[in-house]
Amino acid sequence: MKFSLFILTLLTAATVNAQDASLALQKVPKLSTEATAAQWANVPAGLNLSFASSNQRFAREVPPALNNSKSWNFNGWKGESLNTQFLIWTKGTATVSLNITDLKSADGNTIKKENLSTGFIQYVITDEFKNGCGYRKSKDFDSSYVADLIDTKTKAITLTPNSTQPVWLTVKVPQGAKAGTYKGSVSINGDKTSSLEISVRVVDRTLPAPAQWAYDLDLWQHPAAIARVHQVKLWSDAHFALMKDYYQMLANAGQKTITTSIVNEPWGHQTYDDYPSLIKWTKKKDGTWSYDYSLFDKYVAFVMSCGINQRINCYSMVPWKIAFTYFDESTNKEAVFTEAIGTPGYNVFWSTMLKDFTRHLKQKNWFGKTYIAMDERPMPAMKSVISLLKSIDSEWKIALAGEYHQEIEKDIFNYCIASEWQYPAEVLKDRHATGKISTWYTCCTEPYPNAFSFSSPAESVWMGWYTANKNMDGYLRWAYNSWTKSPLTDTRFTAWPAGDTYLVYPGPFSSVRFEKMIEGAQDFEKIKLLRKEYAAKNQSEKLQQLENALKQFEISNLPKTTAAETLSKTKEILNN
Repeated sequence: MKFSLFILTLLTAATVNAQDASLALQKVPKLSTEATAAQWANVPAGLNLSFASSNQRFAREVPPALNNSKSWNFNGWKGESLNTQFLIWTKGTATVSLNITDLKSADGNTIKKENLSTGFIQYVITDEFKNGCGYRKSKDFDSSYVADLIDTKTKAITLTPNSTQPVWLTVKVPQGAKAGTYKGSVSINGDKTSSLEISVRVVDRTLPAPAQWAYDLDLWQHPAAIARVHQVKLWSDAHFALMKDYYQMLANAGQKTITTSIVNEPWGHQTYDDYPSLIKWTKKKDGTWSYDYSLFDKYVAFVMSCGINQRINCYSMVPWKIAFTYFDESTNKEAVFTEAIGTPGYNVFWSTMLKDFTRHLKQKNWFGKTYIAMDERPMPAMKSVISLLKSIDSEWKIALAGEYHQEIEKDIFNYCIASEWQYPAEVLKDRHATGKISTWYTCCTEPYPNAFSFSSPAESVWMGWYTANKNMDGYLRWAYNSWTKSPLTDTRFTAWPAGDTYLVYPGPFSSVRFEKMIEGAQDFEKIKLLRKEYAAKNQSEKLQQLENALKQFEISNLPKTTAAETLSKTKEILNN
C-alpha cells in the first residue's frame, strides 16, 4: 500500500521544472476546437492506418502525426511475448473488425494465429501527478482521457467522426518455435478491407516460462474488489471462480507472492473496498484464544493453484493503525485491541497467535514460504516486532517495504526499498549469496518512473532495465487490482494519482501499463541470461557493451532523457 514515510511527502513535484522531459510526457497538449478541426481537415477520407510505437500514447480527439507505417518488423526470443500497437483514424463514421493470419517463415515453419491477439485500446479518465501523495478532489486536478484498457473481447468497434482508435497487437512466440523470420498480416475490415504486414524475426535464444523467471515482480492483490465489481458474495464459490482468470493473468506475468491479510484492514481502509482478515480471531469466555484458518487455507491454496506459489506475505503485525479486531465470546460481539507495539500486552496478544500460526503453517508445510510483512515504521517498533517473531521461531522470515536501514538489514529476508534508496554493493552481494530477496518499489511519491495511467508506457519497461543495472532482484507495486468506484471508465481515486491503485481492469482486461511491465520483466530475464552466457564464453566485448547500455538506466537521467529515448538506443542489444 502507500508507505507511511511518504504520506507527508509533497515536495517531489515542486522540484520538477518546465523543462523536465519525462514530466512533459504526462500531459497532452490542449488544442482549440479550431486547431483540431484544421488537423482533421487534412486527413484523407476513409480509414487511415499505421503502426506506432507501443511506448507512446495517442489522443482520441486528434489525428496522429505519423509516417503511416504499414509494416511492423520486430525481433524477439522464443517464449517471448512481443507487443506493438497500430492506429485507425477517420473523419467519418466507421465500424471496424479485425482478422489475423498465421505467421509463416520461408522454411515452412508457422506461428499459429492462436498465438496472436488484438485488442481495441479503450480510453479511461486520468488526472495528473501534481503533488503526488495525499487526498485529492477531481476539481483540483487537470483530467483527460488516456488510452490504457486493452479490450480483447470486443470483436468490432464503431469509430465516431474525427477520432483515433489505437489497437494493441501481441505475438506470443512459442518456446518451441524455430529460429527465423515469420511473416503475416492483420486485416482491418471497414467499408473495404486493408491490411498491415507483420514480420517477426525469432532469434535462436529461449526465454523461460514466467514461472521460472528470476525477476521478482510483486503486485499486491485485492480479492474483495473482484467480488464488489462482479456483484457476487465475498468468498462465495462464484467469487473464487471469478478470481481465477485474474490470478492466472498475474501468474503469467511472473508474480511469485500471495498477498494475505491476517488482520482486518491492515492499511487502515485507505482503499475503496474492504480488506478483511483471512483469519478469524476469537477470544473465548475462559480468556484463551482460537484462530480459524479455514478461509486463509482455502484462499492460499486457491492462489497457489493459479500458479502463484513461492511466497505468502502476511499483513500485518504493524498496521497503519493499531486496532486489531477480534470476536469476544464473553460479550458476543467484536472488540478491538489497541495496545501499542512493544508493550507487554501487545507481545502477549501476538505471541499467542504466532505460536499457533507457526504450528498451523508447519502442519500445512507452508512455514518456509510464509513472511510477516510490514511497511516502514519507526525503528523501535520494527525492532520490537523482529525480536518478538524470532523469539517464537528463529526461522520466521520478514518482508519489509520502506527505507534502507543498515541496522536491521540482516533481519529482513525480503527487503524492498523505495526508489530514492540504494543497497550498498557489498550488502547486495551478501544478500545474493545468502538467498535473500532485494527489490525496489515506486508509489505515489515518484512522478517517474511510475505506472500511473498517465505515465509514459516506456517507464514500465525501463524499470526492468533499472533493476538489472542495480543488480536487484525485482520490483514491487501497490496494487494489481484495488479498483476505484468505476474502474472501467475512471482511474482517478480520492487519494493518489490516477491509476495508482490498479494495473488491470475488470473483465479481466489487461492494460498498456501492465503489458509494458511484463516487457520489462522479459528484458530483465534476457539481460540476466546474456550476462551469464557472455561471462561463460569469455565474450568480454559483448558483456561490456551490455553493461554500458545498462549504465544509462539511472533515475537521475529521466528529467533530460525519457524512458522511451533510452530504450530506443538499447533494446536491440538483447536480440543480436
